Amino acid sequence: METRGYKRPVLGIIGGGQLGRMLIQAAVDLDVEVHIVDPDEDAPCRYLAKTFSHGNYRDYDTVLNFGNGLANHNPVLTIEFEDINTQALEELEGRGVRVYPQPRVIKLIQDKGAQKQFYADNDIPTAPFHLIGNRAEALAYADKGPFFQKLRRGGYDGKGVMKMATAEDFNAAYDAPSILEELVPFEKELSVIVARNPQGEVKAFPAVEMYFNPIANLVEFLFSPAKITAEQEKRANEIAVQIATKLEIVGILAVEMFLTKEGEILVNEMAPRPHNSGHQTIEGNITSQYEQHLRAILGLPLGDTSLIKPTAMLNLLGEPGFEGEAVYEGMDELLKIEGVYPHLYGKRFTKPYRKMGHITVIADTVEELLAKTDKVKGVVKVRA
Repeated sequence: METRGYKRPVLGIIGGGQLGRMLIQAAVDLDVEVHIVDPDEDAPCRYLAKTFSHGNYRDYDTVLNFGNGLANHNPVLTIEFEDINTQALEELEGRGVRVYPQPRVIKLIQDKGAQKQFYADNDIPTAPFHLIGNRAEALAYADKGPFFQKLRRGGYDGKGVMKMATAEDFNAAYDAPSILEELVPFEKELSVIVARNPQGEVKAFPAVEMYFNPIANLVEFLFSPAKITAEQEKRANEIAVQIATKLEIVGILAVEMFLTKEGEILVNEMAPRPHNSGHQTIEGNITSQYEQHLRAILGLPLGDTSLIKPTAMLNLLGEPGFEGEAVYEGMDELLKIEGVYPHLYGKRFTKPYRKMGHITVIADTVEELLAKTDKVKGVVKVRA
């Protein structure tokens, strides 16, 4: 019989953007006391957390001092962005602070080359690749392409990625440690969110199907359930669970995948935190990815991941040509549509293609959902 009582947990989140904001919203229901550190004095979490520390999460002393400041409260530390100082997290973990996801997992995922090698070493299907150190090494593959060159470190949301098909492309290659990934023709881009707690319990959410903005290389919209076969759904879930189990991660993990034209599922990359491809779970699933992440890192039983209704998510991006204090046009019109839920991230300033919020859409069938999503697209515009 469970005799351990539940006492208000103390959570330190490294990063105070929209993911931290939505974690705080879920934390309120579990009476979790949240503390934030972020380099942006106007971060979306600034006025929602118990305390807010202004500091660069890439800086060793900033992260160490943040963790040490909470150490007397038996905290759990987590992240909302993986490009942070893991040396400080390792030091805190060595002193007995619970850091989830574990620093070793964050370090692995920070390096796209190490990620790819992890897939290869653990029989996880992924596109063929080559590890290179500089532009000269890239040129050796100029007649073997096409490839995508991806910087091993620092790239996200399409940054640090370049298509390599022509001699000119190779001559302009990144002159830095990278991977050359063979270009695989794919039918769909999928994502599966999976969670694991310290007791080893693992649960995956249904796969989502993603569509990207070709200019910004960001997710434009996605929906769940994905329009794939039951066997493909099962395989996508199995791969996500396999990765979480092999990593022994504690927390949420987003696994982005390609479905090839031959029906094979290949892993593209992963993120050890709540993810853009899981926002729709707030309205669409019995347990949201944010509540699930909290359950996992606090050592609680994982929640039911079942879909309530077919659900879509549209990213609300800053309009091209506008930069300054954000104004949301079309909110009145949007809120007249049944089954539509806006989430604004509290970012004061907009710029082209900046993620300013998202809109969730629910419906009774996938066909109705996609029709409603088309109606919602472009209703709200973020301008200055």
